[in-house]
Amino acid sequence: MTRVREINDIDELVHYRLLWKSLLAQTRQASFFQSLDWLEVFWKHYGAQRRLRVLIVSNGEEPIGILPLVVQPEQTKAGSIRVLTYPLDGWGSFFGPIGPFPTLTLRAAMNHIRNTPRDWDLLDVRWVNQNQIDHGRTENGMRAAGFAPAAQPWAQSAIVEIGDDWQTYWGNRSSRLREKLRRCDRRLEKMGRVKFVRYRPGGSGVGDGDPRFDLFDAAVSVAKASWQATSNDGTTLCHEQIHDFLRDVHAAAARAGCLDLNLLYVDDRPVAFSYNYHYNGRVEGIRMGFDSAYAANCPGAVLMKMTIEDSFRRGDTVIDLGPGYLEHKRRWTTRLETSYRYTHFSLAAPKAHILRLKRLYNAVRHGKNYLAGMHCMPVDGMPVDGKQAG
Repeated sequence: MTRVREINDIDELVHYRLLWKSLLAQTRQASFFQSLDWLEVFWKHYGAQRRLRVLIVSNGEEPIGILPLVVQPEQTKAGSIRVLTYPLDGWGSFFGPIGPFPTLTLRAAMNHIRNTPRDWDLLDVRWVNQNQIDHGRTENGMRAAGFAPAAQPWAQSAIVEIGDDWQTYWGNRSSRLREKLRRCDRRLEKMGRVKFVRYRPGGSGVGDGDPRFDLFDAAVSVAKASWQATSNDGTTLCHEQIHDFLRDVHAAAARAGCLDLNLLYVDDRPVAFSYNYHYNGRVEGIRMGFDSAYAANCPGAVLMKMTIEDSFRRGDTVIDLGPGYLEHKRRWTTRLETSYRYTHFSLAAPKAHILRLKRLYNAVRHGKNYLAGMHCMPVDGMPVDGKQAG
């Protein structure tokens, strides 16, 4: 018999740290974003306006899975509504249940949500890797609990699959890209001594959890010398609005052995960065950039080549370059992967009902059946980072 224990206090989760870590290690294609380390920092900075709902699923007396959820207010064209979703907030590409039994975890969790007091207007399970991992589990689990999920594509991520042979991968890139980078390599070398630094500490568990804030600050300095310095979207590495949050996540990732920071130097001056997290061979790109003064010599592309080649040497399995700016990432990718959202509108919540009717109207206007066409409908007002319910 399955049982679900719900945790609403972030401090109480400290008692489940070892369990969480053990189940994460058994999770297929897990990421740092599914770790308790991520959730704790995320909650420290952004938990004030959210309600935590971490569901721990047990089969008998044995815990077999964790489903971290949050209830958060989001602005839509129907007004502010309460959304029950994963605590990712658009930072990563995919999310899902933690543990080796995702089907059972999802079914038990959805039944629990159905049978507990509703504190949400919209159940919106986002960032689901339907094709590679989920295979219908989320939708089936929601339906089995009595929900009526509507499916839609959420975002596309650029994926670099790391095999055994760097030369084969590089040979499959366009001849134009290969020749361009050969020229850029030569030009950078003429400007000074070129150095590639990849910092990937093993974690505090093996005595190697130094966050190396000097390297973090070097990446921030490059971001300030790039177009990102003038961006006002609040998501760039150098934006004051998220600086403290990213710095705290940086330290947590270093302690957990999940930090992956890449820098390119010319005569000891950082000119490009690629800031990532990694877990069990899977690298997730967070932010990248280059000094605009070196733009003619493509330091960002040179660093990307060095990073991917180094991942082949290290034995990584995947580099997820993330959603957005796909036109610049396609030259590196081996495939694109689509994430999905599964949405249940509470008809007892007027604003959610209005939002549902609006999507139904859009589907009819485009000549599509509402349920059958949700996979190809545009998401109302959804930005690239997917931070609106809309």
